[in-house]
Amino acid sequence: MTQTPLQHSATTPAAAVPLPPVAKKVPAERTHHGDTFVDSYEWLRDKESEEVVAHLKAENAYQEAVTAHQGPLREAIFQEIKGRTQETDLSVPNRKDGWWYFSRSVEGKEYGIQCRVRAQDTANPVADWTPPAVEAGVEIPGEEVLLDGNVEAEGKPFFSVGGTAVTVDGNLYAYAVDNSGDERFTLRIKDLRTGELLPDVIENVFYGVSFSPDGTRIFYTVVDDSWRPYQVKAHVLGTPVADDAVIYQEDDVAMWLGFELSSDRRHLVLGIGCSEYSETRLLRFDDPDGGLTTVISRDERVLYEAEPFLLEGPDGQKAERILITHNRNAANSMVSLVDPAELTKPLAEQQWTTVVEHSDDVRVNGAGVTSTHLVVSVRKDTIERVQVMSLAGLGTPAQEPPVEPAFDEELYTSGVGGSDYEAPVIRLGYTSYFTPSRVYDFVLPTPERPAGELLLRKESPVLGGYDPADYVATREWAEAPDGTKVPLSVLRHKSVAQDSTAAGLVYGYGSYELSMDPGFGVARLSLLDRGIVFVIAHIRGGGELGRHWYENGKKLTKKNTFTDFIAATDWLAASGWVAPDRIAAIGGSAGGLLVGAVANLAPEKYAAVLAQVPFVDALNTILDPELPLSALEWEEWGNPITDPEVYQYMKSYTPYENVREAAYPKIAAVTSFNDTRVLYVEPAKWVQVLRSMTTGTEPIVMKIEMDGGHGGASGRYVQWHERAWDYAFIADSLGATELLPGAGLK
Repeated sequence: MTQTPLQHSATTPAAAVPLPPVAKKVPAERTHHGDTFVDSYEWLRDKESEEVVAHLKAENAYQEAVTAHQGPLREAIFQEIKGRTQETDLSVPNRKDGWWYFSRSVEGKEYGIQCRVRAQDTANPVADWTPPAVEAGVEIPGEEVLLDGNVEAEGKPFFSVGGTAVTVDGNLYAYAVDNSGDERFTLRIKDLRTGELLPDVIENVFYGVSFSPDGTRIFYTVVDDSWRPYQVKAHVLGTPVADDAVIYQEDDVAMWLGFELSSDRRHLVLGIGCSEYSETRLLRFDDPDGGLTTVISRDERVLYEAEPFLLEGPDGQKAERILITHNRNAANSMVSLVDPAELTKPLAEQQWTTVVEHSDDVRVNGAGVTSTHLVVSVRKDTIERVQVMSLAGLGTPAQEPPVEPAFDEELYTSGVGGSDYEAPVIRLGYTSYFTPSRVYDFVLPTPERPAGELLLRKESPVLGGYDPADYVATREWAEAPDGTKVPLSVLRHKSVAQDSTAAGLVYGYGSYELSMDPGFGVARLSLLDRGIVFVIAHIRGGGELGRHWYENGKKLTKKNTFTDFIAATDWLAASGWVAPDRIAAIGGSAGGLLVGAVANLAPEKYAAVLAQVPFVDALNTILDPELPLSALEWEEWGNPITDPEVYQYMKSYTPYENVREAAYPKIAAVTSFNDTRVLYVEPAKWVQVLRSMTTGTEPIVMKIEMDGGHGGASGRYVQWHERAWDYAFIADSLGATELLPGAGLK
């Protein structure tokens, strides 16, 4: 790749850089469907091997030497992140039962502190659900500390909380902690009246814990050897853990299991599913011996979620109903109301009442209820929105039209941030690319206030003289090779001139129907302030434009994801904003697979590629159902074990197996030793084959966090340093290390 003198000036002298570590080759054959692949680096999978650990440490030493000159830039970006962040801060209190719960952060401390204060009940419901005025750094009378993460993390290499729960009476607090980064948690229970821990300690639980409404049991999830959640168990407080009952066990290795309590806490709701179909099972708390009932069998191949609740009829009597958000004859999903008695009939004979119709233009993401309203999450024109309607008349001709809280920006994200079943308000989160996260309470519509009311509770402060008017966000469209229009979000500092000289960065994900929604990022300002034009490519495989957008970027259409990203890059190169030889790519996890595939397809289009916890050895991983989460991936990528077409298709794009003789750009693979979702061995193997095949001279490095998991290391300052490393690598590679005039902290 031709480089500008500016880019050359950012690199260290070649003589100062040591040679990269070279892993020995131990050929291992893999044969499927008549095809044999020889893998010379599979031996690096043995994380218990001293030789492997020594090699990984050598990789770290190499990247430290190669990127040593970026140290001052990393420190500058870290200080910018720190300088814009109000370190002593707190969350908006959220009411649950008789208490307000919130978290505090304190300057100089890595982790949050979970707190609560007692709520008041008066004759004014809205006033009772108005959060107390809590000040940063100021303790309020009656405030209780539930969990101080800094105390819990002391002396530990890693700290993460995987779930918390409080009994309805507010007396017991459960919390699950991970101290290694492998996402297996230890569950403990504290008596908040005394501050003492109960003797009940449960090891190796997964995310999510809930108490039964009477507080005598706690429900939790267990993963199998491949890290797939497959059991929901119940522990009776005060009894041996060995006696814990298995509420349900899912034996299909391609299905994920989770649970929650229904909004009115009358049912335990088990969710079983994959990306294409699902099954919900219900357990009534007032009839625990009645066993589990199935809403719709997975055999019907319907993708759905179910919420049981009591709906008041015209006669004033409440009757059991089930709210179902589903894709039955509805690609973008819809919402229906069902009498449980209907579920005893064959599906084709059941009578369902439509509540939210299907639309080709609106994706229904989910629905839930409060005691008075239906709350629906939808996506329209790529933007996620919230709609509410009264339960009165629901499913009848008297059903009221939905009410949507109104915001004044074009590109934003709004979602339900939690609400209590009895509350007259729902909590909303709001953000946009240059609006820091806001918390609203939306007062639910009433006949007296039919439009509802938005009440701003907090906008996260941004320090350092931040002014959103200094930045610009626009919606643009790239054209894919097949003519498909791909939406782009283009972010830049207002002072960047459209003279084809700036640097550019393209980010994408494009898997699992996940949408890259507008959101504020303090760290990203450090790139924009250095004149980098930041493009978020909303490529196929994501969910921005409905279910079809996802379907056209998975399995045997996966390559659309890669070519969409390249089309976004081509749009940027031709936009007039950037120099075509000053563009970088970034992606993480499945987005790491994306940028790895793109690097093989079009290495000449990028000055640098940053792959974070990259899924670059996808075919090898998915061919082994014993590896963590592999079988769950079949619905996303296809099953290469049984399907030769899927095997050949995946083999044609998986990054590790398609590295070729080409001049690759600068590449950094960032990973964690204890990541259970994308194992460190994938980038470790990938960088070896990249170095052996590249015809260029750009360095290829791997940075491995030896104490981190899929999300990297724990602790906010450590995470800021990691982000600073990533962004310094990008900015240095693009020759965009200096702040624009007037930009930066003020």
